[in-house]
Amino acid sequence: MPAIQTHLAANRAAVDELLAAAERAKAAWNAPCAPGKWSPSQIVEHVARVLEESAKVVVGAPSAFPSLPRFLRPLVRGLYFSRTLKKNAFPKSKTPQAFHPPTGPADPARARARLEAALGDFERACTTQAARSDSVTSSVFGTVSLEDYARFQELHTRHHARQLPGAPGAP
Repeated sequence: MPAIQTHLAANRAAVDELLAAAERAKAAWNAPCAPGKWSPSQIVEHVARVLEESAKVVVGAPSAFPSLPRFLRPLVRGLYFSRTLKKNAFPKSKTPQAFHPPTGPADPARARARLEAALGDFERACTTQAARSDSVTSSVFGTVSLEDYARFQELHTRHHARQLPGAPGAP
């Protein structure tokens, strides 16, 4: 199995974990997980938006991610992207406004459809890109390997799955 397929399988597993946690949180679907935090519905919507926009990044299309000046990208890549991969954990950080979901899917069943569609976009983009190149150029991180970018998305999804009530490792 090509390496990108291994990372895409890990992304699928992370999405499955998020969806299982979302299903367990359905009694509090629209309630914030903690004061000032997002609801399970909003968390799912956030992850779906990030996957959709990441698919655009992978294929070189314009995305909602901020565009940092080129001279800052290596710094952000080293301090944030590479550190996340090295620690195998997504750090607390500020979310760009474009990814703040005011609402999300109405229920876990719609959340599943929403997230599956976004993951499908990301998988297709990565598979297409892998046939052309082993790298991705991000407006935030600069040029990174496609495999690392896919792994970064997996870590992001797992980070949010743990935020849902009743999820393993939830606060």
